[in-house]
Amino acid sequence: MDLLRIADQTFDSRLMLGTGKYTDLDVMRAALEASGAQIVTVSIRRVELGAAGHVGLLESLDLSRYTLLPNTAGARSADEAVRLARLARAVTGTAWLKLEVIPDPHHLLPDPVGTLEAARRLVNEGFTVLPYMPPDPVLAAQLEAVGCATVMPLASPIGSGRGLLTRAQLELVVERSRIPVVVDAGLGVPSEAAACLELGASAVLVNTAIAEARDPVRMAAAFRAGVEAGRAAFLAGRMALRPHASASSPLAGVPTLPDPEVPV
Repeated sequence: MDLLRIADQTFDSRLMLGTGKYTDLDVMRAALEASGAQIVTVSIRRVELGAAGHVGLLESLDLSRYTLLPNTAGARSADEAVRLARLARAVTGTAWLKLEVIPDPHHLLPDPVGTLEAARRLVNEGFTVLPYMPPDPVLAAQLEAVGCATVMPLASPIGSGRGLLTRAQLELVVERSRIPVVVDAGLGVPSEAAACLELGASAVLVNTAIAEARDPVRMAAAFRAGVEAGRAAFLAGRMALRPHASASSPLAGVPTLPDPEVPV
């Protein structure tokens, strides 16, 4: 079977889902079901603060079906990320962690220096670290070297729905990584998720594009189909690009008609 392997676990689904921004927990659960996702990320900071839409979040998830991936959303520095990670492990009992270090609430772009520092510390503390990062192949190699289980480069800014603005950089990350590449942030429609899998990404993580759709459950099912199609296309291998047209029908054996402008 074509399974996704992260650290010591394997998964059938290559679509991961976030749990924020849904109108209510019932819609979230239905979207998770429709998506086929097996890995679900939650913000421990939001859960602890009891923010609207998050009260009872952990209790509403069937943890016999989903692998919980707590994240350090809200951490502005490596130190804050490490503190949130320790809290997440204490609250949930899992050492899996989506690492986020985001110092500026305006652009919400990850801090590469802080991310690398926090990743090194957390791996040494026994965490399975899945770091959210800029699409930088140099940083990806450094995160791999310190022992991260995946790298999670962004496609475009968080929640923007602008799609694959960083495609060229993502291709470099995928080409050089020996651990799974999970494209995270900025995807807006299933075709963009399919494109990520087509270029060789191992998985995608989606939240806003599903939670803010007019019909989140239908959109979750559409993303599931897009991810499956993209992975199948990658495994099948795309045709070679050509500089000129190439006839679909064979020319051998086709009678040659005289040129009407040349006298017989």
